[in-house]
Amino acid sequence: MTISTIDDTQRKAARVAGFTYLFALAAVVSANFGIHERLIVAGNAAQTARNIIAHERLFRIGIALGLTYCAGLLLIIAALYVILKPINRYLALLAASWSLVYALMWILMTLNLFDVLRLLSGADYLRVFETERLQALARLYLRARFDEYYFGLLFWGLGSTIWSYLWFKSNYIPRALAAFGVIAYAWAATCSLAFIVFPGYSKVVNLWWFDSAMGIFEIATGSWLLFRGLRPERT
Repeated sequence: MTISTIDDTQRKAARVAGFTYLFALAAVVSANFGIHERLIVAGNAAQTARNIIAHERLFRIGIALGLTYCAGLLLIIAALYVILKPINRYLALLAASWSLVYALMWILMTLNLFDVLRLLSGADYLRVFETERLQALARLYLRARFDEYYFGLLFWGLGSTIWSYLWFKSNYIPRALAAFGVIAYAWAATCSLAFIVFPGYSKVVNLWWFDSAMGIFEIATGSWLLFRGLRPERT
């Protein structure tokens, strides 16, 4: 059994990936659960609109956190490609391409929030529309983000299943953790596809089950890469 060399570029990319996994996850959790959950009232477009208008600065902070997450995703994809390209360049490129779709969907989702603010801004050119219609349209944009997320999750799940397979082959992180990643991301992709085809699927499998396992994997992997770094590849 031989041990191959890991170069400094890979080691630095691993630290970057580890830190960004944790930082980006903290940003998106803060935006979704600390801000959006507080402002968005399910089934009540009028109250949701009032909440956003009354807490516009907080809503804009949520947008900033969303953009931070988008930047983090792009950085993670680049770092993973640098780390895992030596294992299989073509699979790493495929994983990066699929993961990029998810990042682009998040950018779109975040831009939609500016449309929500625009609809609720009270601008003169919007006075031709009734208040209730504007509130309904704003809620529609907020609801569209939900569907866009699960569309993007399909590609993130596919891409990250490949990343996890490459982690497993490389032995850069514990193989048990990498194997868990394969299962977690494949499950997320499967759930997302089933949700797109069968909307009622979310009543059978709780939405929290879709991506909770991948969140656990990303926290564990981010912590490992940040504090332990890469283990030597064994072949």
